[in-house]
Amino acid sequence: MQAVIFDMDGTLIDSEPMWKEAEKQVFSSIGVEVTDKLLSQTVSMTTREVTEFWYSHFPWSGKSLDQVENEVVERVAELISEEGVALEGVREILNFFKNKKFKIGLSTNAPSKLIPVVLNKLNISHYFHATSSSEHEIKGMPDPAVYLSTAKKLNVEPSKCIAFEDSISGIISVNQANMRTVVVPNISEFADNKFEISYIKRRRLSDFSDVHLDRIANEMS
Repeated sequence: MQAVIFDMDGTLIDSEPMWKEAEKQVFSSIGVEVTDKLLSQTVSMTTREVTEFWYSHFPWSGKSLDQVENEVVERVAELISEEGVALEGVREILNFFKNKKFKIGLSTNAPSKLIPVVLNKLNISHYFHATSSSEHEIKGMPDPAVYLSTAKKLNVEPSKCIAFEDSISGIISVNQANMRTVVVPNISEFADNKFEISYIKRRRLSDFSDVHLDRIANEMS
């Protein structure tokens, strides 16, 4: 194995509450009735898909979809800058792979402008050799495109990549890209059988060790 690729939201940073707050603030301001039930359906969507989702339920006038989408992204960026903290084990896992001379990448469904906001806030941008956003792909996760793009930028065959994810759509994306998935789900969902489609499951990023790396390497050889 030669490279590791990390998802961003929910894997490196607990940004889901910030996305929910930004959605509530921005969409409520234009007359959308934002409910927790509907919010739960937007978690794994791209920002454009989220905007189209709310527009299909509560069409608004006066602002274009692009304007509203940008307002949400700007609000998320503000919240991350104010409140963002790394999830447990982020620096440990990055050092683990850095010390093994792995190339390190990032793939996210979030807009590209949020990548430096997150990496700078967590002070981890210097670890990454390449980043990709689904914003620049035809389809977001669970399509594999954003993971394949990062592997290409790293100049590593997808089969030589390990990817860390927290969501089902992300795992599907990684699996379809022919990479090995390590899932670190939200602790409230840890026992859910749906995560069995991942190659390895851990409670925190730093629980990944040489034992797991050897298991992946031996299985691939």
